[in-house]
Amino acid sequence: MLVGSVILNEQEVREAKSLVSRLDDALSSEAIFTQIVEGLPVQVGEKFRRALETEKAELEHLVQAYEKAKEGDYTELKRRAGNDPGLALIVARIARGLTQKDLARKLGLREQQVQRYEADRYRAISLSSYRKVASVLGVHWDMKLSDWGSGAGWAVAENVSAAAVKKIIKHGKENAWFRDDANEPLRDEESFNYLQRYVSDHIIRYGTPSLLRTGLNVENYTDDLSLLAWKARVTRQAEKIIEEQKVEYRPLAIGWLIDLVRLSKENDGPLQARELLASHGIVLIAEPQIPGMKVDGAAFLVNDVPVIGMTLRRDTIDGFWFTLLHEVGHIILHYRTGLSSGFFDDSDLSAVDEIEEEANEFASNMLIPEEKWRRSPARIAKAAEVIERFAEQIGVHPAIVFGRIQKERGDYAIFSNKVGRGRVRNLLIPEGVDVR
Repeated sequence: MLVGSVILNEQEVREAKSLVSRLDDALSSEAIFTQIVEGLPVQVGEKFRRALETEKAELEHLVQAYEKAKEGDYTELKRRAGNDPGLALIVARIARGLTQKDLARKLGLREQQVQRYEADRYRAISLSSYRKVASVLGVHWDMKLSDWGSGAGWAVAENVSAAAVKKIIKHGKENAWFRDDANEPLRDEESFNYLQRYVSDHIIRYGTPSLLRTGLNVENYTDDLSLLAWKARVTRQAEKIIEEQKVEYRPLAIGWLIDLVRLSKENDGPLQARELLASHGIVLIAEPQIPGMKVDGAAFLVNDVPVIGMTLRRDTIDGFWFTLLHEVGHIILHYRTGLSSGFFDDSDLSAVDEIEEEANEFASNMLIPEEKWRRSPARIAKAAEVIERFAEQIGVHPAIVFGRIQKERGDYAIFSNKVGRGRVRNLLIPEGVDVR
């Protein structure tokens, strides 16, 4: 699946143009679009249409930037590549009119080796090999050796207190992060080294989660070691699933959302949800939060596959399903407008930006369609029976409706025994299970 900020080769151009054609068909034919969103709430369909329009426009811009670079104008392609040393090499190759095969000949390599370099954006290349490629392409990049080694990303921890590092290591030990090949716990010093490699390798491959979109302002959390370690942990687990199950996301298929919501009624609904999401190209990982982190859920990309991480810090049925659908909303609506940077969400905050509000509305409407909610007596009901009947009518777990009422009335004491407390965490993170 083509997701990146730049198009790198002719194959990706073909993939992009093919997807643009499919998106154009869906947007220009009411019959096709209606079939795609059949059964979904009207508000969700409207937002999905806008998301597809954004997707189409962005893909067209990516193709245009690539084709202009081939003609000698690589201004836009270079801008999109940003300060990424690997992308700088790819942009330089394109700007000089070289194919991957041409570059391979100049380097004395096989074409497949250059293809592997570029597929990985030169992240796994040695410094000496990088300099050789850069020299052939005429790229001058000011780097220090410390910027490229296995410990490169650990600079993020320079200003982190020893107590904070100990807290992360303690959490990692309690959740089976640090084990040797014989599945035995590591000593403290070994755990520290393991954590250092864990975070460093993650930053080199994926960068830092610098955008924590939880409020009206986008905050910089580049130096938040707890968040970074947690994301690295979720990513490591997701990589294994993606490799084993050959997960592939298909952005035009969303009819399964109805089935996802209906699973909320099942006692093992969260487990079934994880399987359903995987079958549609989305990986769900439940990983407890590191104390003090204040993240309920996250959505980001791992090898172009959407991944949802959930901390389950609120172990309730209503909390699980709203957070899950919120993160699914980011994937469906913001696939090309933020998912590569990622969304890390704290539901405690009452003020949210436009993108978070869209995800909130998506989750609310998928779980309880607005047009049905406005007409329902459950909104003002004091009797649990009325609310439970409404939940049965719309096909969701009653806890979801009770949770909605708590939030709208601003009173979390009412129906506090109806939101399914203690019913999710043990399903997704059973005690005693090694989740390495």
